[in-house]
Amino acid sequence: MYSSTGQPQQPISQWSTGLCDCGKDSSSCCLTCWCPCITFGRIGEIVDKGTTSCGVHGALYSLLCLLTGCQCIYSCMFRSKLRKQYMLPEQPCNDCLVHCCCEWCALCQEYRELKHRGFEPSLGWEGNLARQNQGVVMPPVGPKEMTR
Repeated sequence: MYSSTGQPQQPISQWSTGLCDCGKDSSSCCLTCWCPCITFGRIGEIVDKGTTSCGVHGALYSLLCLLTGCQCIYSCMFRSKLRKQYMLPEQPCNDCLVHCCCEWCALCQEYRELKHRGFEPSLGWEGNLARQNQGVVMPPVGPKEMTR
């Protein structure tokens, strides 16, 4: 498949679960209902590949919620990042509309998607890297250590 510019197109994958499939992971659903800032913080850390911690994302989300009530604008940006990383379709509508109308469902869906893709959001980015490497950490190799 090629785009109109002649560049090869990447195939679009699908979301692993639907927007309203919150019951498929009741623990993340409950967490999101009572503390959406934690769910969002975990999603944000994984999507940002650890450049910003769960705590910072969660705190910003909470502040936006308390001061403006427009935390959905912040969270929809991470839905867009997640979609781009995994080539997911913009469903059922625009990312900002999904978050403005169904904030908790959107957060639950994103959390489930990360789990489906092999992440355990509660471990954070570093914890997931360690898990993928099965705890094996390679020591850095200095320039003199490579010579004979």
